[in-house]
Amino acid sequence: MNNLIKKINQIEPWIGEEEKKAVAEYMDSGAWLTEFKKTREFEKMIADYVGSKYALVVSNGTVSLITALLALDLKQEDEVIVPDFTMIASANAIVLAGAKPVFVDINKENLCLDLEKTKAAIGKKTKVIMLVALNGRCPEVEKFVDLAKEHNLFLIEDAAQALGSRYKGKHLGTFGDIGSFSFSSPKIITTGQGGALVTDSEAFYQKMLRIKDFGRAQAGIDYHEVMGLNFKFTDLQAVIGIEQMKKLAWRVERKKEIYKIYRDLLKNVKEIEFIKTDLQDTAPWFIDILVAQDKRDELAKFLKEQGIGTRPFYPAIHTQPPYSWVKGDFKVSQDISERGLWLPSSSFLKDEEIIAICEAIKEFFKD
Repeated sequence: MNNLIKKINQIEPWIGEEEKKAVAEYMDSGAWLTEFKKTREFEKMIADYVGSKYALVVSNGTVSLITALLALDLKQEDEVIVPDFTMIASANAIVLAGAKPVFVDINKENLCLDLEKTKAAIGKKTKVIMLVALNGRCPEVEKFVDLAKEHNLFLIEDAAQALGSRYKGKHLGTFGDIGSFSFSSPKIITTGQGGALVTDSEAFYQKMLRIKDFGRAQAGIDYHEVMGLNFKFTDLQAVIGIEQMKKLAWRVERKKEIYKIYRDLLKNVKEIEFIKTDLQDTAPWFIDILVAQDKRDELAKFLKEQGIGTRPFYPAIHTQPPYSWVKGDFKVSQDISERGLWLPSSSFLKDEEIIAICEAIKEFFKD
C-alpha cells in the first residue's frame, strides 16, 4: 500500500539556497565568525517578531534557560517549579543554575503545568515558576502570570517549541519576566544549535549580556562584574538565522495547515486522540497524537516499515535516572509520556505525503 516516493523522517531541518548564498557571501567578506554585527541583526529580528524590547542569542536553548535563571540570583535552597513532562533540559537548567527543581504534574487538556497543582506546590522556598509551552500551546498563560504576581514569584517561559505561537495575539515567551527559545535542528527555524532570550526588563537584559560573556560588561575588556560563562553565539550562525527568519511567517502558516490536514484525515480513527489546539494562535512544532499504551510502539514499528519516521513522547522526568530521587503523584505526565507519538512534522511535507502517512495509520488500525 505504500505509495511514498522516499523515506519520510519524523523531522528535518530546512536549509535552502538562500542560506548557502548568505554564508558564502559572509565568508568572502573577511568575517571573523565570532558574534558581531550579524548577531545583533538577528537579535533585532527576533525582538521585532515576538514583540519584546530586548533579545539576545546564546549557544543553545539549554544555556538560554540557565542564563535566565542565573540572572535571577537564585540561591542553592531556592525552588523552581517545573512540569514533570517536558524536555529534560528544562529541569537540568535549574540544577545547573544551582537551584532545586520542584516537579508538578501536567494538565491533560494542554500538556502544560496543571494550574491547581502548581498552586499547591508553592512554598516558602519557591522563587520561580518555569512555564513550558509544550508544542506551542499555553492557553492558561495569563493565569500563571497572575499566580506569579500573587506570590511575588518570577515567571520564566520555556518557549523552546513555541516560536510563532501566540495567545490572544501576544507572542508566547513575552508574558513572563524572561522568555527562552531554541534554534536546534528540529525547530521551526534553525541555526544548527542556538537559543534566544527575550525580556522587557533592561536590568535582566544587561545582566544576561554579562553572564553570557564571562561576566564582562564589555567584550574584550577583562573586567568581570558578575560570575559568567561563555554562552556566546557566532555571526556564522546568525547569517543562517537571518535567512531562516525571513521564511518564518510562511512556515508558521504551513505548520498550522499540516496539523489541520492530519487532524481532518484522522478524525474518524477512534484509536487516535489529538490535543485540543487553537490553530489561530498555535503553530504546532510537532504533530502529536495519543494512542493506547499497548499500541504506541507497535504503530511506530509499523510506520517505520513503511518508511515513515516517528518519535515517542519524552519520558516523564521523574522516571529518568538523574531524577530517581523525585517523589510525587504524576499520573497524567506518566500516562501522556507512555501514549504520545510525534508524527512526521517537517515544514516542507507535501500534502500527498501527509495523506499517505494517514492512510498507513488507518491501515494499522483497520479491524
